[in-house]
Amino acid sequence: MKSARILSVVSGFLAGGLVAYHAAAGVTLTTLVSFNSTNGSYPSGGLIQANDGNFYGTTTFGGPGAPATNGTVFEMTPSGALSNLFGFSFTNGAAPRAGLVQGADGSFYGTTYNGGTNNAGTLFQLGTNGSLTTLVHLSFAGNSGAYPIAGLIQGADGNFYGTAAIGGTNGGYGTIFELATNGTFSSLHSFSGTNGGASPYAPLTRGSDGSFYGTTYGGGTNGYGAIFQLTTNGAFNVRYSFTGTNDGGNPYGGLVQGTDGNFYGTTFFGGTNGFGAVFRFATNGTLTPLVSFGNTNGANPQAGLLPGADGNFYGTTWSGGAYTNDTGVGYGTVFEVTTNGMLTTLVSFDSTNGAFPEAGLVQGRDGNFYGTTSQGGTNGYGTVFRLSVAPPQPPHFVSVAATGGTLTLTWCATTGQVCQMLYQTNLNQAAWNNLNNAITATNPTMTTMDTIGPDRQRFYRIVLVP
Repeated sequence: MKSARILSVVSGFLAGGLVAYHAAAGVTLTTLVSFNSTNGSYPSGGLIQANDGNFYGTTTFGGPGAPATNGTVFEMTPSGALSNLFGFSFTNGAAPRAGLVQGADGSFYGTTYNGGTNNAGTLFQLGTNGSLTTLVHLSFAGNSGAYPIAGLIQGADGNFYGTAAIGGTNGGYGTIFELATNGTFSSLHSFSGTNGGASPYAPLTRGSDGSFYGTTYGGGTNGYGAIFQLTTNGAFNVRYSFTGTNDGGNPYGGLVQGTDGNFYGTTFFGGTNGFGAVFRFATNGTLTPLVSFGNTNGANPQAGLLPGADGNFYGTTWSGGAYTNDTGVGYGTVFEVTTNGMLTTLVSFDSTNGAFPEAGLVQGRDGNFYGTTSQGGTNGYGTVFRLSVAPPQPPHFVSVAATGGTLTLTWCATTGQVCQMLYQTNLNQAAWNNLNNAITATNPTMTTMDTIGPDRQRFYRIVLVP
């Protein structure tokens, strides 16, 4: 009789809406496209949603007339209908490894890693009708730089800015360049190696101060990569050198500036466990490690972060997760991280739904997240996916059970939230009593116990601690 009375009180109490709690959101992954080589293969770059509402991206290899292996530009509707917009022929570029940017003129601009006159990559303009103009043929010789891995960004002046992974005038450590829409090319900086950074694999980010910020995979004081700033007057400064330990090492992805003014990013290696990290970087030069990946929750993030509409950041890891191949390497994950470093693994890829995502995410106008995996899918050539995050479920207790004189209460939980269980024996009383200490949720469901004692009835509620 005692346990039945407590159970009915808890259920009725919940129905009255007196419990403040947000349950874990449901996540649905939908594979929209499985590439088959003819329509492209191995998409390394991410997607953009263009002015027309469709998504555009690139594949590093494949294309019409397979076994051509020079890569493509594709268009995809939000429902997953894919069409090839352009197939590279090597002379005009090959193997694009980055996504596109849509310029203010409506055209798409991008980079190819190989091909062109010098087989060192190109910078191109693509009209919405599929007509391509090769604007620049990069070269390892000279100061232009070569083999761009990252895409372009458009500056406030209307010009495009980017990085080349190698080349330049200081021994081949890479460059920063500027591209006008008429094809005029200017080299802005040549990296110098150890102290000046080396191998910029990531795109630039324009800060709120007008400067460009970015990362290098190598170089820096310790050889584990660096964060740099290029000011509006052209002054270049290394702002931070990674140590390869808790702060991370070898950042592959770029930076994103949060609403708090700080920059956030990832490193491919380093962190406490060596599987990469998420960090926060303040403009005063202070770096704060937020997350160290542990392999099972993801490993080796290759892309930067996306600020979500909810204020959290979203990203991918190239490997790690719950599913592994026959060599023990995980197929990668999609994750969410808060500004204070609380990580939630949203998806672990299993190869059939994609594998080894190299690019980050984009949030569509429908609120869903869209991205690519470089491998996996039905044919093994990579995928385009949509990730839907359902609204929080109504708060509710999962179960209440009494054994002897002990009551066990189980409730829904969102990892990282701090909950306080409260009780009282008379609803006419205004004050509630704390049951034990506040509990930080570490699993989707949490439990706590109470000794019933001589009370004939006891009322419970659970609230979130700010």
